[in-house]
Amino acid sequence: MKELKQSIIDDLVAKINASPFLIVADYGGLTVAGFEGLRKKLAEGGTEVHVTKNSFVKRAAAAVDYPEDIATALTGQTCVITGGSDVCAAAKALKEANKATGKLVMKGGVLDSKLLSADELDALASLPPMPSLQAQLLGLLQQPASTLVRLLNEPAASLARVLQAKADQG
Repeated sequence: MKELKQSIIDDLVAKINASPFLIVADYGGLTVAGFEGLRKKLAEGGTEVHVTKNSFVKRAAAAVDYPEDIATALTGQTCVITGGSDVCAAAKALKEANKATGKLVMKGGVLDSKLLSADELDALASLPPMPSLQAQLLGLLQQPASTLVRLLNEPAASLARVLQAKADQG
């Protein structure tokens, strides 16, 4: 039995190490169908939801040097969410599931070894999707370059307009 417990903890450690984030949510009162829907929605974004004993998660979190304060979120019926890279998409899926059922509550989490409160996770869920943020950043980066090109082209364009006006008069 001890080997089985250690195997579960080792599996959790591997999943936590492979993910830049961990979200702890309370799923108490959620139906099996609702939980499966959540699992599918999270899988679309490359994230996984795991239900295991809180003591196993505490041991796994301690093994990867997560802040000890994460243990305060590990009470009651909790599940942990880990995933590839987009914590915002995972938080958004959890927030939408809470709106739909009213029974799924984000309790806290860890992002890049920093503790996140439920309010901070809610703020992450409110951010636009990653491709939109990347497009906004690209637009901001391109704006000075396009302004510079217009500024450099303006004297030549002004000279051409003056010459054309002179040609039209004569």
